[in-house]
This record gives sequence, C-alpha cells and structure tokens, in this order.
Amino acid sequence: MQIIIFDNTQDVAEHAALWVKELMLKKPGAVLGLATGSTPISLYQQLVSNHKAGLLSFKHTTTFNLDEYLGIAPNNSQSYRHFMNSNLFDHVDIDKNNTFLPTCNTGENPRVQGLAYEEKIKQAGGIDLQILGIGANGHIGFNEPTSSLASRTRIKTLTQQTLTDNARLFNADEFQPTLAMTMGIATILDAKYVLLMATGENKAQAVKDMVAGAVSAMCPASALQMHENTIVLLDKAAASQLADQEYYHWANDQNTKINQEFGLYHNY
Repeated sequence: MQIIIFDNTQDVAEHAALWVKELMLKKPGAVLGLATGSTPISLYQQLVSNHKAGLLSFKHTTTFNLDEYLGIAPNNSQSYRHFMNSNLFDHVDIDKNNTFLPTCNTGENPRVQGLAYEEKIKQAGGIDLQILGIGANGHIGFNEPTSSLASRTRIKTLTQQTLTDNARLFNADEFQPTLAMTMGIATILDAKYVLLMATGENKAQAVKDMVAGAVSAMCPASALQMHENTIVLLDKAAASQLADQEYYHWANDQNTKINQEFGLYHNY
C-alpha cells in the first residue's frame, strides 16, 4: 500500500485526478471502475474541469460502477445511475453505452446478473483503475463486514450502520433500499490499480483498520493489503489514527521522485 496524506480534501481530489488523468492519457481506451458517495464527487468535478479545458477525453473510455441499489429505477434521483450522470457522464464526452452498473431489475435473478456483470468486465479486458471510498465500518463497494474476501458481484443486505449513514441522502418520505448489487472483494482485487480516497475524521478508525489491522472479513477494505498496486489518498483527519505518519510522508517523497522520472504507472 502506498499511503499519501494531504492537508485537506481538495488536495486529495486533485491528486486523485492526476492518477486518473495520467492513465487516460497513456491509455485512451482505459477501463475505469467508479464509485459513488460524497468522497468521489470532488474527483469527478476535477475530471469534468479537465475535460472542459480540453485536457481530457472520455470518448474511448469504458466504466464499471461498484454498486447499485436494488429496486430503484435508473431515472430515480437516488439511483447510482442518476448520480453518475449528474456528477460525471452528462458533462463529458463519454458514450453512455460504455458505462455499466451492476443492475438487477424486478424479476431478474441476482445470481445470474452478478455473473453477467463479471463477464462484461472480463470482455472489456478487466479494470485498469478502480476508484474506491471506504465506509465507516470498513466496507468497500457494498461489501459489508463478514463479506467473503473471495466474493464476486452479487446481492448484499446493507448493515444498519450503512443505512443510518446513508439516510441523510433520502427524504423522510422516500424509499431507502436495504439491498444492493455490488462488485465483490475479489472483483475489486482483480483491478490492475486501486485508488482509495478517504476524508474526514469519521473515516479514521476504518482507515486505521484497513492499513494497520489484520486482514479480515470484518474490515473488508483490509483485503487491499494483499493488492500489489493500492494507492490510499487521505486528508489529515482521515489519517489521524495512523501511526508512523512520518514514514508515510518520507516514503511519498521518495516515490514522488521516481514518479517524476518514470510516471505514476509501471505497466502502461
């Protein structure tokens, strides 16, 4: 894991955008794994700004989202399809036919839909860069605690903590789903690179468990310890419970020198 700690959330977003931008410039047909939630919004704003400035094109990009609620129509303002359209897809030159979410409509078998999503990712050549946030309980995607580290795209029941955390996004009279389709942990670990963003003190314990705790299904994000190319971007608040911060800063200085000479990616 490469741990990079920044002063504020804006710096996290700007640095995340650099990783995405360099990949897309090196590989115009890159396959991106995308996340929803409040954390990546600032990243998407950076990417939209780069596109409008003529610095970035999504014309040949394919995307796969981590998850989607069960029982919500794509045009529902609470759906992750709507989220992605509003925050990214509607503002760049991407072909929406090349943007995929793990959906499961009424009457469809979620097990079959999960396998179909895995096959789509495989046919696209696999995910080059997977964007992640992290839940306060350590979830990535909607892989809640106790999720198998070998899991693939499937239906998951959301924990009460996740439902409570997300309730602020729903009006009192709105339907809040308790089920979702999500990429599995093994699916995420198949990505060539993983870029996880975490900001705010409420994520500090989960970040500590992910980075310094045991690899455990009780903290799904801890599985990223086993990924060869995981980059973790944190603001000071999210990093506040980490020991050895001096080392992380020093190591990042050394990596920066290498990246300046050879680029951020070593296999593109």
